[in-house]
Amino acid sequence: VASVVFSARRPSTLYASHGEAISVLDVRSLQEPLQRFHVNEEEINCLSLSDTGGCLAAADDSGAIRVLDLESSKVSRTLRHSNICSSVAFRPQRPQSLVSCGLDMQVMLWNLQKARPLWTTNLQECDTEEESPQAAGQLFNPPLAHSLSVASCGNVFGCGAQDGKVRIFRVTGARFERELQFQAHSLGVSQVLFMPEGYWLLSGGNDGKVLLWDVSGSVGKQQKSPAKSLHRRKAQAAASSSKDGKLGKAASNEQPGVVPKLSIEHGEKVNWLSCAEIKGSKRVLVADQTSSISAYPLPEP
Repeated sequence: VASVVFSARRPSTLYASHGEAISVLDVRSLQEPLQRFHVNEEEINCLSLSDTGGCLAAADDSGAIRVLDLESSKVSRTLRHSNICSSVAFRPQRPQSLVSCGLDMQVMLWNLQKARPLWTTNLQECDTEEESPQAAGQLFNPPLAHSLSVASCGNVFGCGAQDGKVRIFRVTGARFERELQFQAHSLGVSQVLFMPEGYWLLSGGNDGKVLLWDVSGSVGKQQKSPAKSLHRRKAQAAASSSKDGKLGKAASNEQPGVVPKLSIEHGEKVNWLSCAEIKGSKRVLVADQTSSISAYPLPEP
């Protein structure tokens, strides 16, 4: 089983992907699936359910995202990456809007009314353009995008990639812009997860660490002008490159001093993260390469 998601509208209904299939289960009676879908051509990596419970998105190894209309049980839309699509997420309170990322290094914003993405960012081109002309030939650790998570506001989302960085984006209308980038892990970031409240983000990595970040100071609630923000970043990059001819930390990361609020040395490569309240206190649940799930206490926001 690669992905599971509960229905917010029907809390006893659980969707689980296994191989190329999706099973719909009733947790009160798990003997047989209520329904089974087989609409993806290759192994499914991620499931996401819209707020209304009307649409289910399934991202797979072919790069396809099949969007199922659960009322008619038919595929209503097929969206595509050019390589493995690793993660897809509906935006809260916007059942027609979703974001996705993949091993093609693309992060995309979609509206279900259209087959083509509203906006696309190539993580490698974005870094090369803003950081350094020497970076163009550096393919040692390309930012293959593994995971994304949307904050409860629906306008801010985070993406974790193979280069160990977490990037935070803000959606403004039919596009999005990067607001923050920081080196989170020494190896690839396998999972990111916004906690339900505010702008606290959990990240899990191939380095065996689970980290908690507070990005509220960078994304806040104020709307920013995309043009002004882009102009500011380009000005920073130009100033740093003219000063010493090398990559300037401030230009590449915008906030080089970002430090985790909590660091957990889990010890195993992290496959999956979730939050839960257990016995009245918040926990992060961590699944890894072993058969055990670990629970760690989290601070209160």
